[in-house]
Amino acid sequence: MAGGAGDPPPGPLDSVLRPVRAGNGFEEALEQVLQLLRLGLVPPGERLPSERELSQHLRISRVTLREVLKVLQDQSMVESRRGRYGGTFVLPRTAAAPDGSGELRRRIAAVDVEDTLRFREVLEAGAAGLCAEGLTADGEDRLRGALDATQGARLDDYRRQDTLLHLTLAELSGSRTLAAQYAAVRATLNELLDGIPLLVRNLEHSQQQHAAVVEAVLDRDPDAAREMMREHCGGTAALLRGFLA
Repeated sequence: MAGGAGDPPPGPLDSVLRPVRAGNGFEEALEQVLQLLRLGLVPPGERLPSERELSQHLRISRVTLREVLKVLQDQSMVESRRGRYGGTFVLPRTAAAPDGSGELRRRIAAVDVEDTLRFREVLEAGAAGLCAEGLTADGEDRLRGALDATQGARLDDYRRQDTLLHLTLAELSGSRTLAAQYAAVRATLNELLDGIPLLVRNLEHSQQQHAAVVEAVLDRDPDAAREMMREHCGGTAALLRGFLA
């Protein structure tokens, strides 16, 4: 990372923590801090770098960083301590919350995660662009209805409604082959998603991205639809890499 005024001095963190992109700041920051913990650069019992140092490395606000740290606390990976010698401390791995059943972990281990994520992005971006190019009036109603269903979904029903929205986009692409291939890759993706926690902050962000994708499709702007869908897929990929790598 290039140095500049106000930058933290170079150190081991520079090989792991990088400035995140604006579109998926929370997800990419969480991915990088999870990698920092997995690599053992901050041993159990030791304190993470200060919020100021982490936010400078990642180029995110302290508000976003605190949301990232809250997720790690909820997963029993770190704990916050107050006082003069306080801060955020790494917990031993044995104290970490279980990350799914043994059967689920075996199924995840059998998946080529990177290949699945790349194929998913190609299909999703292509479907969004095709929808924007050939959407009918009936398709508009279906798409709006699917988006509305995700916005009103309960937390325990969110993933199903999210899947239905993406399947609707694939079906409205006009390609039966694309829709069939997407249904297959989505089944694999959902199995991967079952291995990580549902994060309210990520779901709120996903909803904003869903709305932007649908808006671009309804505006008949294929380039914007493809770009917004790529960004949306990138956020999901960052979370999966962070938790499953």
